Amino acid sequence: MDDRFNTIAGWTLFAGIVALGASIVAGESFHGERPEHMGYPIEGVVEESAGGAEAEKPIEFYLASADSAKGEEVFKKCTACHNTDKGGANALGPNLWGVLGEEVGKGAHGFAFSPALSGVGGTWSWDNLSKWLTSPKKFAPGTKMTFAGLSNPQDRANVIAFLNSHSDAPKPLPAAPVEAAAPAAGDKAAADKSAAAEGGKAEKEPAAPLKQGGGEATNQVEKPAH
Repeated sequence: MDDRFNTIAGWTLFAGIVALGASIVAGESFHGERPEHMGYPIEGVVEESAGGAEAEKPIEFYLASADSAKGEEVFKKCTACHNTDKGGANALGPNLWGVLGEEVGKGAHGFAFSPALSGVGGTWSWDNLSKWLTSPKKFAPGTKMTFAGLSNPQDRANVIAFLNSHSDAPKPLPAAPVEAAAPAAGDKAAADKSAAAEGGKAEKEPAAPLKQGGGEATNQVEKPAH
C-alpha cells in the first residue's frame, strides 16, 4: 500500500515539475516587450505635442518658391468637385477661374455658397486662401465643404500658384518676407557689457550744481552780519 502511495505521489510531483518547466519555456518563447509608443503611426499625421517641429512661416514665404506645375498635381485631388477652366461650369463646387481677388463666398459663377462661407466677408487673398485650404471647417464653421485640408504649407502655396495662373490677370507672387536675425551670443554679451559700462560712468559723473537766485549755489555758510 505504501509503495503504491509513493508511486502515485512521485508521478504527481513529476507531472507538476513538467508543467512548471513547460510554462517557463512557453513564457520565454512568447515574451513580448511593451512598445515605447502605443498605437499605430499614420502617415502624414503629426502629433501636436511633438517637439522639434519647425514653426510654420507666413504663406508668402512658401509662395516665393511655389511651383504651379506641382500645384496642378496636388489640385487633382479637387477635380471631382472643381474645375479651373475659363467659362467652365460649376460642379459639386464652384468653378475656380480667377478666384484670387473674388469676394469670399460670393463668386462670379452663380454658385450657391453656404451661409457659413458667404458670411465670412472680404476677398480671397494669399493669406485667407491658405487658411481655407488648411482647414475649411475651421475657416468657416458649418461650411458644406467636406475636404479635410492640406497640412503641408508648400503644397498649399503650389495650389494657390496654380489657381493664380488660371485668371485673366494673374497676380505676381509675393516675395518672401524678411526675417529679423536674432543677435549672436557674442554680440549680445558685448551689448550688455557696453550698457553696464555706460551705467557705471553715469553714476561716477558729478551732478550739475543747482542754481539759486540766479547764481550758483555754494557750500559756504554766510557769516552773520555784525
